[in-house]
Amino acid sequence: MIRGRRLIVACVAISALALSGTSLRITAQSAGLPARLSDQEFWRTIEEFSEPNGFFRSDNLVSNEDTFQYVIPELLRMVRPGGVYLGVGPDQNFTYITALQPRMAFITDIRRGNLQTHLMYKALIELSSDRADFLSRLFARRRAPGLEVTARPDELFRSLAAQPPDRARYDEQLRQILDHLRRRHGFPLDEEDASGITYVYSNFFASGPAIAYSNSGGGRSRYPSYADLQLTDDGQGVNRSYLSSEQAFSTLKTMEQNNLIVPIVGNFAGPHALRAVGAYLRASGATVSVFYTSNVEQYLFRSGVAPAFYQNVATLPIDDRSVFIRSAAGNNVIDSISGLLKDFSEGRITVYGDITIRGSR
Repeated sequence: MIRGRRLIVACVAISALALSGTSLRITAQSAGLPARLSDQEFWRTIEEFSEPNGFFRSDNLVSNEDTFQYVIPELLRMVRPGGVYLGVGPDQNFTYITALQPRMAFITDIRRGNLQTHLMYKALIELSSDRADFLSRLFARRRAPGLEVTARPDELFRSLAAQPPDRARYDEQLRQILDHLRRRHGFPLDEEDASGITYVYSNFFASGPAIAYSNSGGGRSRYPSYADLQLTDDGQGVNRSYLSSEQAFSTLKTMEQNNLIVPIVGNFAGPHALRAVGAYLRASGATVSVFYTSNVEQYLFRSGVAPAFYQNVATLPIDDRSVFIRSAAGNNVIDSISGLLKDFSEGRITVYGDITIRGSR
């Protein structure tokens, strides 16, 4: 037990020393996190914090978790405001972000395709005047006339379904996405990233609001569609999705415009990405309030690298109310980060089953 505790302390110390000697040009101010990252800072953060592109068995363009809102009411009671959000995967993160309103968010995923997905979303969200405009752009369909700004999500999707996909509109929107990223922001997108963004956007155009997670490794035969996920609720009858209201969408748009949702490429058990985020946040005096891991830990245990992940987590600045959100056994649950790290250091976390029994739900 003592040996495990020393391992985490040693990893924290080694990480701090290693990162303090790097050439990271992204420097947080001791006074706190910035209210906005410049376009140059945003792109340098991506480049300097990211690890090489990794592999996952599916594209994962849409979440497969239909209970992910269920934890939000409890999160709102537990989590201190003003923290930093960490997450993985596509746009389900936006719902957590708009509900919790962190000061900054980092989305770390092993696939560069996820970064490209978030760049597509960033451009479309910033270009859109409201939710209906966003959906029109996302699926390259005409916006239904006469739709009120206060329309409910089900009204938005019902009106969208009545509009056919438009190839000319798709071509124009794709051009605008790439131009917005390259010219408006000045991001030096290479052909790989441009091709990746095109691939993602073409899938949304081809499948429409029915686009869903596709599992090439077998499993469930049907997953919730994008529309399903936007129309679900928190288990208490309240829809908290980022498209549930104009206020939620506006919160998301402001964070995107300020470059405060930063997608990076990284393996949770890798040597650099999470530790770079941790060093940056420590330098700014910021605290991780929520870390949404989906079911990534399942794959980490399967690959035998889960200990490296928890050693990385131990380098993050947390407090006694910092929590994981994970998907386990078909449900989303909340788990204390400090509590898990303590159990890990004392040898009580050795197999995946040890974490699936944890959590508040």
